[in-house]
Amino acid sequence: MDGPGERTVKMSLLCLLCLSLFPSFSLGRVVGKDEAGFAECNVFFPGRVPPEGFTEPFHVKICQQYNGEPRFATLYSTKDKIPLYSAFKYTGAARSGADESWLLEPQIDDPENDQHEMVIEADVVGSLANLGANQALTSDYVGSGYERGLLNPSLLNREDFQMATYTLTNAVPLRPSLSKIWHSDIRRVVEQALIPHCSKKDQLYLLAGAIPSTVRVKGKVSVPETLWLAACCDAPEGWSLGLVKKVNDESSLADLTVGELEKQLLAGLDLFKGNCGEDNESSEKMEAILQAVSQIREQRVGSTLLDGVYSLWNGTVSYLKAISMVLISIPYDVGRVITNIFLGFLGIIQDVAVITYRILRIPMGFVLHLASFPYYSICAIPSVVKDMATGIGGTFSLAIDATASILHGFYYVVSHIAKRFVPKGSSGD
Repeated sequence: MDGPGERTVKMSLLCLLCLSLFPSFSLGRVVGKDEAGFAECNVFFPGRVPPEGFTEPFHVKICQQYNGEPRFATLYSTKDKIPLYSAFKYTGAARSGADESWLLEPQIDDPENDQHEMVIEADVVGSLANLGANQALTSDYVGSGYERGLLNPSLLNREDFQMATYTLTNAVPLRPSLSKIWHSDIRRVVEQALIPHCSKKDQLYLLAGAIPSTVRVKGKVSVPETLWLAACCDAPEGWSLGLVKKVNDESSLADLTVGELEKQLLAGLDLFKGNCGEDNESSEKMEAILQAVSQIREQRVGSTLLDGVYSLWNGTVSYLKAISMVLISIPYDVGRVITNIFLGFLGIIQDVAVITYRILRIPMGFVLHLASFPYYSICAIPSVVKDMATGIGGTFSLAIDATASILHGFYYVVSHIAKRFVPKGSSGD
């Protein structure tokens, strides 16, 4: 048998072989406590400094990778089973129809696990210790009415960056309608308000997060009570901005300063650690950004109204169509009932005719014999009684004659024996 050292070498060689054969495998590792920030994923924070203030022991830092390169960073709550935020950069509009291969992080549930990359959930069922104890699984969403809403939206990423977003450590439970609205809002804000007003596109840093609530999906995964976005343009004439959407009000989209956002999130929180501070903001650009956000909000309200009018029109048309179909069907139903009654009447006439025909087919002789049977039966009763009496009388007479004959024969035998064996008396005696 191989020793532990040989098995370790073989496993290492096997891992290297798998990585060489499958270079597109999604990697994402839990960052160690002895590593600074998010390690190689610090590039997604201005000044390479992550937010400060998230210090709970159940907060796990994940460096999300794909094709061996960092794609975004995530702070995950093993208590709430959702990410608290994902940090990323805008890489361009996503292509449609991208494959969704949902992955999970094995080391969150099993810190001693030697798999330092994301894996497909089905591949580790039954082999990973405590699977689902500290993170959400696909089964937690099935039949719940919630979908896996991405904090780092796939539609703001392209190619490998887009593929890397499909991980359960980047997803929170959202109603389908809310998920669609939130992602649409983020995309329009980023592409129409933020990108045009940041002089260095690669210096636009984005934090998308969620505030957990006490509502749990299947008693396990926390449903966010608030979704938020923080943006920082770390460039000359830079600026920062915060956006908040209340989950119970899908139409809401409030803009606020990063400082105000930090107060809503957590006491003592510092999202951008002095970079993109309010003191360095360009008032002109901020005014233009806020105006663009306001226009997006108004357009969405108008779009919502148009959607409402369109839905009302569709409902009215559907209602009128249904009423028309009912009215049209009334004459048809009446005609069908009359036809069924007529066919039923014809069926009755047919049955009567068949019965009459079968009656007429019976032979008349058979009918006469059948009718005269009671007469002949009654008339035959006296003759039968007479014959029975004669038979009974003859039987008794025969019995008497037989008895007399037997007695006579017996008498004859006895007399004969007596004459033969009994001596006659002499005359002189």
